[in-house]
Amino acid sequence: MSGILIVAPAWVGDMVMAESAIRHAAVTHPGARIDVLAPGATAPLAERMEHASRVWTMPAEHGKLGLGMRWRMARQLAGEGYELAIVLPGSWKSALIPMLAGIKRRRGYDREFRHGLLNEKRPVPPKLSTRTVDYYVALADDDPAARPAAKAPELRADLDRGREVAARLGVGQSGKKVLALCPGAEFGPAKQWPARHFAALAAAAEERGHEVWIVGSPKDAPAGDAIVAIGATLGAAPIDLTGKTKLLEAVDLLALADAVVSNDSGLMHVAGALGRPVVAIYGSTSPDVTPPLGPRSAVAEIELPCRPCFQRVCPLGHTNCLNLLTPALVEEKLFQSA
Repeated sequence: MSGILIVAPAWVGDMVMAESAIRHAAVTHPGARIDVLAPGATAPLAERMEHASRVWTMPAEHGKLGLGMRWRMARQLAGEGYELAIVLPGSWKSALIPMLAGIKRRRGYDREFRHGLLNEKRPVPPKLSTRTVDYYVALADDDPAARPAAKAPELRADLDRGREVAARLGVGQSGKKVLALCPGAEFGPAKQWPARHFAALAAAAEERGHEVWIVGSPKDAPAGDAIVAIGATLGAAPIDLTGKTKLLEAVDLLALADAVVSNDSGLMHVAGALGRPVVAIYGSTSPDVTPPLGPRSAVAEIELPCRPCFQRVCPLGHTNCLNLLTPALVEEKLFQSA
């Protein structure tokens, strides 16, 4: 087989988990070239995946059809000799380019009326483990009945670049251990541990001699501001880096951290794939579906009859799954795993 094209997801966490499928495809198709097609928001991560040979960036904005763009991208891919396309996302739009490119075999799950776009449709397996990573890896296997054990995703870090970024931002120069806090979660507030809890954890970590960084995208800046403000009332001074790094810069900064505390988010998956000690906080979602997959990961959650509800906003209005998850509980998990 000369070439396999993996159509990758648009969310950072899903993209990290896609590495397990890319690696499975490489192992089960020795000698094949494994290329990745991904939206601009997640494509840079493929550059840090060992088995991704070439990364194609799809310029269409997430959620937009962009039919002209997809046609032009398909024309580019048509001459690349791909014999198989594996479409990890479930949308019909994600299956358009492989069909337009004339790729002979086009595999994906039977979702969203993709008749004609895929010719190796797989039924969504009801007895497959509900973990997203298993869902992806099974699709990358040529045997439709296979349920291969997914290996934890791995990302390569550029530590020298991380040190350069840290020096530019004026962090990591104290010689102290570093705790990185990742307070974002684009899914919604039912996945976001309260800023006051992050601030209390930052204060506790600083008392233990840690330097505390707050890492995230520009969308996480309000959470970063709140943690800094509340932290000041507790005598803590966490350093807010939200919105100050590009995605791969954040990857390399997290690789320098001695420990990471994160909501169930893309950066949680990044930290786990870098092998960092991670404490992952779960509110409305469940680690049964999107667990932290790194070798040094722990889960912080509380049992309530109303969770997991998988809602973006608490339908009961109290978000007790996060409000009642105390900083002391997370601190205990953190310093056990670090």
